[in-house]
Amino acid sequence: MLKVSCNVSNGQIHALAQCAFLGRCTSTIRNKDAIWCRPLRKPPVLVRAVLSERGGAGSSSGVLGSDRVVGSGSGSLADRLRLGSLTEDGLSYKERFIVRCYEVGINKTATVETIANLLQEVGCNHAQSVGFSTDGFATTPTMRKMHLIWVTARMHIEIYRYPAWSDVVEIETWCQGDGRIGTRRDWIIKDYATDQVIGRATSKWVMMNQETRRLQKVSDDVREEYLVYCPRELRLAIPEENSSSLKKIPKLEDPAQNSKVGLVVRSSGSSKSFNQFFEYVFDPFQPRRADLDMNQHVNNVTYIGWVLESMPQEVIDSHELQTITLDYRRECQHDDIVDSLTTVEPVEDVTAVSELQGNNGSADVKEYKEDLPRFLHLLRLSGDGLEINRGRTVWRKKPAR
Repeated sequence: MLKVSCNVSNGQIHALAQCAFLGRCTSTIRNKDAIWCRPLRKPPVLVRAVLSERGGAGSSSGVLGSDRVVGSGSGSLADRLRLGSLTEDGLSYKERFIVRCYEVGINKTATVETIANLLQEVGCNHAQSVGFSTDGFATTPTMRKMHLIWVTARMHIEIYRYPAWSDVVEIETWCQGDGRIGTRRDWIIKDYATDQVIGRATSKWVMMNQETRRLQKVSDDVREEYLVYCPRELRLAIPEENSSSLKKIPKLEDPAQNSKVGLVVRSSGSSKSFNQFFEYVFDPFQPRRADLDMNQHVNNVTYIGWVLESMPQEVIDSHELQTITLDYRRECQHDDIVDSLTTVEPVEDVTAVSELQGNNGSADVKEYKEDLPRFLHLLRLSGDGLEINRGRTVWRKKPAR
């Protein structure tokens, strides 16, 4: 049964007819809210077409994901229902997502982990759309033969405005070569209703042998397999000039102002200033089985939550995350015990901070301000202190709601 809003134009109804429902109905029920159409026979796929207020009369863009014809056709069921497709030139991929209630946090907006998971999802769907493997994260035929996988080396995310529950976001992604040892993937996040850019991200990936767990250079065979789907000229979601995405993250040395090596907080001190000393004591913890992904290690998104667990509560209460940069240095397995350390980045080490300019800008160079506090982070193995991950975060005051 197809539900269609009564307040739609003839052009939008025509676009909906692509779903192979309209025109094949045995009966129609109309009320003030919707038209319900019963199909003559069981359709190949049962969907509810969602109309966007953004679409105008006669425009197929009035149907969310209308570039996908739902019904019989090539591709898997997931391919036909997914609200995404390659762009016209075939060199990038766009997909739309509705923010679910379980993806929002205490601020009633999507969490940064939700954003990062969507970035990973659209990247994997992009790879699937060009025929790469579904049994690994975007592995090419040559990679599968050689038991190679992609692993994240660096991730940088800038969020200008967090989407709320039921908001629709559109994410565009593309990949490009990055020297002899890896590749890069970029994303642009838009509010689908307004077409405004609300976030950007960039990342670097390297190849690892899934059996030996050792890094390996990208061979010419692998490079030829994926470069055919990449932009011919360098395209950056975040301009590199004056960008914090390239800035080196210094190693955080003990003692950190905040540390998290467990889940139970026992605070031994507090402070009203971000620049004063904190001391927290926690019980040890280790990754859950649910933290592992199909590559048999802790997924890169999980590290974001671990990093943020050691943030001072007063920052969480008054600020929201604006930028996060993570360098991945070591795998984490299920039996590892992890410490999370956080400290305020010294003002003398900060030469600039990112400040949102308009709706579509990435960043502009401004002097350091206390209302945009920066923190350095370290994830390490509890026993021998080996680095797993180091990071930097920038925070802004929460908007009035």
